[in-house]
This record gives sequence, structure tokens and C-alpha cells, in this order.
Amino acid sequence: GSGDGQGQILQRFPEKDWEDNPFPQGIELFCQPSGWQLFTERNPPTFFVAVLTDINSERHYCACFTFWEAVESTQPQSHPRNGEGEEEEEEPSSPVQPAQLFAPKSLVLVSRLDHAEVFRNSLGLIYTIYVDGLSVSLENVIGNLLTCTIPITGGAQ
Repeated sequence: GSGDGQGQILQRFPEKDWEDNPFPQGIELFCQPSGWQLFTERNPPTFFVAVLTDINSERHYCACFTFWEAVESTQPQSHPRNGEGEEEEEEPSSPVQPAQLFAPKSLVLVSRLDHAEVFRNSLGLIYTIYVDGLSVSLENVIGNLLTCTIPITGGAQ
């Protein structure tokens, strides 16, 4: 119909809330402030960082990287009949192809730290792995991005 829809969380890390850092409720609304709409053209990826403040006045930096994916159109194609402005459904044997539609998909990183460039690079890496279809587990990539070992001064690495 109108091309408007609702956002839906497909996957998240960690899968369960951490006691000291709960998952932001309504994050799917935040990712697309203009609403989840279908487009007839693939838009270039976008990136923005916003600051959410929780009930305890704690800041949460939300980095959002949005790109557009092709979706299957399930709507029947319609066209004016006899130039009268009335519409009729397209017959299956018609050579007219439905328009290609693109839906937004967002990658979101929520952190208490303010490091926009690191967020952009991390989300860009995840996006590249996803789009290129590399045979790398996203769980491993995210784990590697979130984990770092700091050597003890003067100790073994």
C-alpha cells in the first residue's frame, strides 16, 4: 500500500540484557526517525550518532548505519484504464514488471563511550562483510571488535 512499515529487531548482541546496561526500548523507532518507508531507488548508506539519556541521566551514544536492500514486491501492479483515472489490477500475462522496491536496514551500536569514528568504522566493517557475503560469522566479528587484550606493563604479552 503506502510503503510505510514498522521496524523490527532481527538480531542483537548480546542476546540478553546486561544488568548495568539494558537494551534501549524503542531503538527501532530511533533508527528511522522519518519512519520505515520503501523507496523505488537504492539510497546511499547513511550514518549518524545521537545521544540518548536514560532515567538515571546516563548517556548512551547510539551510532546508526542505514543501508537499503531490495525487497520482493507482493503488491499487484496497477495502471490507469482508458485514461479515465480508474485503476485495474494487472493480469498475470502482462509484460509490465512491478517496480523494484528498497527497504532500509539499520546496524546500530550503543555505547557509553563517545567515539563516533570508531563506531562508523566498526559498523562499516560489519556492513561490508554482510553485503559482500563473506563466510565470516558476524558473531565472531562482533566479538573481535568488542574484545581487546591490554598487556600488563613489563609482563608477558
